[in-house]
Amino acid sequence: MTEATSIDHVQTLLGDTGYVCGRALATVVFLALKLGRPLFLEGEAGTGKTEIAKALAQALGRRLIRLQCYEGLDASSAVYEWNFPAQMVAIRTAEAAGGADRAALRTELFSEEFLVERPLLEAMRPQPGGAPVLLIDEIDRTDEPFEAFLLEALSDFQVTIPELGTIHAPEPPIVVLTSNRTREVHDALKRRCLYHWVDYPTFERETQILAARAPEASETLSREVVAFVQRLRTEDIFKKPGVAETIDWAKCLLALDVIDLSPEVISDTLGAILKYQDDIQKLHGSEARRILDEARAQLA
Repeated sequence: MTEATSIDHVQTLLGDTGYVCGRALATVVFLALKLGRPLFLEGEAGTGKTEIAKALAQALGRRLIRLQCYEGLDASSAVYEWNFPAQMVAIRTAEAAGGADRAALRTELFSEEFLVERPLLEAMRPQPGGAPVLLIDEIDRTDEPFEAFLLEALSDFQVTIPELGTIHAPEPPIVVLTSNRTREVHDALKRRCLYHWVDYPTFERETQILAARAPEASETLSREVVAFVQRLRTEDIFKKPGVAETIDWAKCLLALDVIDLSPEVISDTLGAILKYQDDIQKLHGSEARRILDEARAQLA
C-alpha cells in the first residue's frame, strides 16, 4: 500500500498512472488525504474529474468503489437492498419444513446473508490494502434529499440499516465527489469538502496528457490535435470536447495511420470529438479548414 507524503509525491504517483496533474490539483489532493476530508471536484464534463479518482485508487493501491449518481437516486439504492428472491426461497423452504419459528425466520431473513451491499455500504467495510477510494460521480444529477442524506453519511462515515443497526467505517474511505455543475450543489455539502475547480488544461498540459495516454502519436500530430481541439473549444458549439475526446480522437487518427491533419480527415473523424449533429454540421467543409489554419498559425 502506497501513501502520499508530499505534494510532489502526489504528482509523481498520479503521473505514474498516466494522469498528468498540475500543482494546484496535487495540493488539494494531498490535503484531502492528509486531513481525511472529502474532495469535491467541479468543472465541465470531460475535464478529467472522474479519472482523478481512478488514478488515485491505482496510485495508492486501493479499491475504487463508484457510486454513479442519477435523478431519483435514493438512500436505499446507494446503501443497500435485500435479496428478495433469496428471501422468498428461504420462506418457501421454511414453510415446506413446517413449524417455522416466525421470529427466528424474520431474524434470519434480515441478516447479513441476504444483504446486498451498494457502494456507500461497501465503502464503509474494511478492504484489503486499506480504506477504498469512494467516487460519488456527478452528484449534481441527484436531488436535495439525497444530498442531505449524503451530508450525514460523510460527516460520521456511518450508515444505518434498520434491521441490522448502524455500521461505522473502521477507517474512513477516501471520498471524491464530482459535479458537472448542471445545478448548484448545496453549500452545506461543499463545506464538508475541500473544493477544486477542474478546468480545461493549457496547451502544454494537454500535450503532456496526450503524450502519456497516446504515446504512439508523433509530436507533430499531437500538437496539431491539441491545438485544433483547443481552438474548437472557443467556437460557438453546443458541447465542447473534453480531454477524453482529445485522447479518443488521437487514437482514431493513429488507427487510420494519419500523419498530420487535413480538412478531409477532420470531417471523416468528427464523431470522435463532437457528439451532437448540429455541432458536426458546423464543422464540415470550410469551417474545419479555417479552424485548422488558425490552430497551425498559433503553433507557428
